[in-house]
Order: sequence, then structure tokens, then C-alpha cells
Amino acid sequence: MEAARAAGKSESMDRLMTDYPRGPHDQPQSMCPAFGALRVGLRMRRTATILSGSACCVYGLTFTSHFYGARRTVGYVPFNSETLVKGQLFEDIREAVYQTAKPADYDTVVVINLCVPTASGVPLDRLPKQIDGVRVIGIDVPGFGVPTHAEAKDVLAGAMLRYARTEAEQGPVARPSKMQSMPTVSLIGELFPADPPSIGALLAPMGLAVAPQTPCREWRDLYAALDCRVAAAVHPFYTAAIREFRAAGRPVVGSGPVGVEGTAAWLDAIGAAANVARADIDAAKARALPAIEAALAANPIHARITVSGYEGSELLVARLLIEAGAEVPYVGTACPRTEWAEADREWLAARGTHVQFRASLEQDMAAMMDVRPDLAAGTTPLVQKAKELGIPALYFTNMVSARPLFGAAGAASLAGIIAAQTRGAPRFTQMVNFFEGVGVKDTAGYGWTDKPQEPAGARERYKRQREAKARATEAVGH
Repeated sequence: MEAARAAGKSESMDRLMTDYPRGPHDQPQSMCPAFGALRVGLRMRRTATILSGSACCVYGLTFTSHFYGARRTVGYVPFNSETLVKGQLFEDIREAVYQTAKPADYDTVVVINLCVPTASGVPLDRLPKQIDGVRVIGIDVPGFGVPTHAEAKDVLAGAMLRYARTEAEQGPVARPSKMQSMPTVSLIGELFPADPPSIGALLAPMGLAVAPQTPCREWRDLYAALDCRVAAAVHPFYTAAIREFRAAGRPVVGSGPVGVEGTAAWLDAIGAAANVARADIDAAKARALPAIEAALAANPIHARITVSGYEGSELLVARLLIEAGAEVPYVGTACPRTEWAEADREWLAARGTHVQFRASLEQDMAAMMDVRPDLAAGTTPLVQKAKELGIPALYFTNMVSARPLFGAAGAASLAGIIAAQTRGAPRFTQMVNFFEGVGVKDTAGYGWTDKPQEPAGARERYKRQREAKARATEAVGH
């Protein structure tokens, strides 16, 4: 961080620290944050992404991206100590951008500085803003400035919205490919594909439709997203994106339509922000709430559950679990506390749930071991620890985020996976008992059948060697 400031990146670092305040750790505890920004670029049509960073970092990011299904080329500008120190790296990046920015192929070229180029002050803001009509966007996404990969999505989403908003303010822009005939609500956050249509059905009785989701899938969608009646911060950590919607004069509403109470409160808030008549709001609630209530009643959850993750939807998931009958004593999210999460935090706190923002792995682990839940939903290392203890667990990102969350579909889907996992508790107990003592402490690794024996006199011999080395070092120092 200090190296980046000394290299001329003070303004960029100040913005990152304001938008994404750090928690108990200086470094992320999950995957490289830049993966989030890379993911946003790779999911957009006619968008090229170029990485500037150490080769090992770029390899890890591209591997992870393709593991998650990206079928797109990732550009890379290599460097060494000489090109970095002499400023040649920036010239190489500039040349790469000019070679890539072909109007026939791309609408946008995104350049992402990783840790080393950011700390060295590589000035992506000096790149041309466009080349032959192709937009050029440069962002810094260092691990020492962006705590989670979820927030790195916001770094690029916010930069794109800012660029698109400026274009719209300067004059006519390209017509979005899909235009709604009704006023729209922009959903902020990456959602399960079935959720936006479900939310659209909830909004229809109020005369509202769903705008393209942020992060968007193509550049024209940015104009349609900004041209909304209301922006809904379903994932409340998109600070930069929310700033752009506000700059465009759009009101922003937090939380999301989960469960009966959550859906009712969200429809009220959206309706009020969009100046919808009270009768239409009530009609939307009358249409939606009975189906959600029936789905919850048909899929009850009788279990104590801890929830933790880094997606940003952890509080919404906990709300739905509680409405389905679960006891949720602890929710940990790696994302920060923002005003857009306050309604959910207050609702959970009123029901005895401790909500930990910027939760560390250590805090999530401690909560799980203290609560001893029937099921722990969390990150990979937490799930691993839970299973070692014989606690049923599931990976939040792949098992919870990969299912519907909103409306009646969300209530039914989440209950099914919870029931399936909690039924496996006796199997975990059997496995833990069967393998007790295997692969831990002195029995870890291969080739040992007994506890390793320490050679006689080894400790004393090594002690004498250390003391002799210390005396020799001291003598040389004098």
C-alpha cells in the first residue's frame, strides 16, 4: 500500500480504502480479488481483458477463470525488473491495447493492474480513453487494496457504469438490444439466472419490469441499466456501482425479496421509490406472498445452521432459512457493512442472530465450533474443518449461490438442499469415529506406522550448533 502511494497511486488507493474498508487482515483470505474483475470482463460480449501482473498470478487467474467456464482469451503483458523500473511496462501495455482495440472485434478493452504493477505505479489512467471507437478502461485491483473478489466485481462494474453514464450525458448512445416497455428496476449483483425472471414476476403487478442486471453482459445493457426507475442493491457491497446510479439520479433500495416478510418489505420499498400507487403495491403483495408462504410451509427446515461466505448474499440466505423454520445463530460475511445491508442486519439481530461483517476465517471457525450446528454453510476451509469434526457442511458458493433465492422458487430450492445435507449427520459421526486418530499429528503423511522417535541427544546437539553460530555471527559483527 505504501509503495503504491509513493509511486503516485495515492488517489487510487484512497478510493479503494474508502469503497472497500479492510477488516482484521491486511491480505484477502479467499482467492485473488482480481478474479472478480476478470470474471466481469470475461462474461461481457465483445469485451477484451488484458492482465498486467506477475506471471504466476496471471496463470492462477486464467486457470481459475477457465475452471469456472470462461471460453475467452485473456491478454497478458509480461514484464521483468528492468521494464518495470524503466517504465517500459506501461509502453508495452499501451502497445497491447492498440493491437487489441479493433472495432470489428470489440466494444471495450479492459486492462487490470495486479499487485506488482499497482505498487510500482503503472499509470493506466494515461491510456487513451478510446481507440477507433473502442473504449479503453484501466483499473487497479491489488490484493492489498481490495479485500474480496466479490468487491473486485464492483471495481470494474462501477468503472463501466461511469464510462457509460458519461457517454449518455454527452449525447445519443446505441439503443440497448432489449428495451422494456414499462419502467424498470435495475438489480445490482450477480444472481442465479432464474432469479431475475422471478423478480420480474413479483414486480409486474406494479407496472415495473427488470432492467439488465449489473454487472451487465454487454455494453449496451449499461445504458438500459442506468435508465431505470429504481436501482435495487440486492448485493449491498457494490459501492462504486451504487455511486453511479445515484449520480444518474436513481434512488437505491437495499435488501431483496426473500421469504414472506422480506418480499413484503422489499415490494413496499421498491413501490415507494418508484412512486407506485398503494393499490398496485398491495396487489403485487397479494399475488406473491401466498405462494411464498405455501412454499415455506411445504418445505420446513428444522435445524440449527451457521452461514458464512464471501458472495454478499449471506444475510439474505439467513433470512430465508429463519423464515423456513431454521435457527441461525451466526452469519459471517467477508463483505463490509453498508447502509444497504442495514435492514437485513436489523431483522436478523431482532431474531437473535449475530451478524459479523468482514468476518475472518478464524471468526467463522470459532462460531461454528461454539454453536456446533446441524449444518454449516461456508467457505472451503470451513467446510473441511466441519467435516473433520463430523458436522454436515456445504460450500456456500457452489451449493447455495447456485440455486434460486427469491420468491417461491427460492423457498423450495433452499429447503431441499438443507434437508438432504442434515440427513447425513449420522454418516459423518460414523466416519469420524472410524477414522479417529488417522492422518493427524504424528500419524499424518505416508510411510510411518509408529510415532517417529527422536534420535538420542539431538536436541542438545542442535542447541550447541545454534549457540556456536550465534557466537560466530556476533564476532563477525564486531
